[in-house]
Amino acid sequence: MDYNAAAAYLAGLTDYEVSPATAYNAANFDLRRVELLLRKLGLPQKGRKTVHIAGTKGKGSTAAMLSSILTSAGYRTGLFTSPHLYTWQERIAVDGRPITKKDFARLVSAVQKQVQKINGDGRFGKITTFEALTAVAFLYFRDSGADFQVLETGMGGRLDATNIADPDVCVLTSISFDHTGVLGDTLSKIAGEKAGIIKPGCTVISAPQKPEALAIIKQKCRQLNLELVLAGEDITWKRRRGNLSGQAFTLRSRNGSYALRIPLLGDYQMENASLAVAAVEALRKLGVIITLDHIASGLKNVKWPARLQILKRAPLLVIDGAHNAYSMKALLESVSRYLPYKKLIVIFGSSGDKDIEGMAKALAGPASKVIITSSGHPRAADASQLAGIFRRQGVTADIGRNAKEALSAALSASADDDLILATGSLFLAADIARAFKDGNFR
Repeated sequence: MDYNAAAAYLAGLTDYEVSPATAYNAANFDLRRVELLLRKLGLPQKGRKTVHIAGTKGKGSTAAMLSSILTSAGYRTGLFTSPHLYTWQERIAVDGRPITKKDFARLVSAVQKQVQKINGDGRFGKITTFEALTAVAFLYFRDSGADFQVLETGMGGRLDATNIADPDVCVLTSISFDHTGVLGDTLSKIAGEKAGIIKPGCTVISAPQKPEALAIIKQKCRQLNLELVLAGEDITWKRRRGNLSGQAFTLRSRNGSYALRIPLLGDYQMENASLAVAAVEALRKLGVIITLDHIASGLKNVKWPARLQILKRAPLLVIDGAHNAYSMKALLESVSRYLPYKKLIVIFGSSGDKDIEGMAKALAGPASKVIITSSGHPRAADASQLAGIFRRQGVTADIGRNAKEALSAALSASADDDLILATGSLFLAADIARAFKDGNFR
């Protein structure tokens, strides 16, 4: 099996990222089959310290920051994230380097043999794409001799394949409305699914939360008698300065003060950095040696694309994966604070199962022009459907047949002091980045 065959095999399994589950329950997400798969593979999830991260917004950025800090401290660190922008390899990395095509193919082949047995048995349902990929990640971390594994949940938490691991630290990033059709239609229900990663013996780190979500997290911590570190209270931050290359800020916790810099823009990235630092402080209590220099270096050198990422400066061309109303509002707040521009031109595309109306409402005011397009992803909403939603918000949107056409139209309509913002989904952000690279736009 080569890399292309391995990727095709994974895509051929049940993939709820392409076709979301109609019900997020044990019938579709039965962790017993994941347990069985990992037992057959020799329990590769064990043998290293684990940080497990769930939430609606910022979990990937937080995971990348923590992984970068641990790597800076000299620990061999595995990082498992989703979704990918361009290739499956991005999801599985050790010390910031994605898994090689050769190792990916080798490990998918090893997993395939056991998946066939489990799927043939059928007692607990069939192994999904994400479950098989999670097993590949655990195998790669074991084979690489990783000291740590930093795991981002795919969706939810309670029934997520990554929840088979035993965490030393659990991190809950900001929780808001997303995947409401499968996770629940209230913040309490969604928080209950996210807080499902909390297990006995771990330290819990939480972002500032809405009262309904925080109540669920606190209840779970009380039930298990766990320490809860709450960002915004136990650990705080204040921005000092910033430019298009990043931002400097001061972070204060129970253990002291840190002067830090990150290359990622947005107020919410300082919040994510505070979660990563709080996780580091929890690991220190377990005897992990991480200094202030390690923290500063790790954050300074973190890489996490498609989050307020600048591709071009005149005009400003920025991609961001904001994909619900909450994250869109936060994105626009950061855009107004960090990015100087005269006119805002938006390229928008979204998955069909998102709160498109909420995002359109947020964009309707500040956008001078909106260009709609659809990504090549199977979940992408039809461009004409999106345009209709924007019309209901009083915005007449143009349509680009693909990312390249949409980008060309945006650049033609912009002056050097304008901002082109491509957003609505990570898939759209990736398509625009690829079109910019391949289209020789200047």
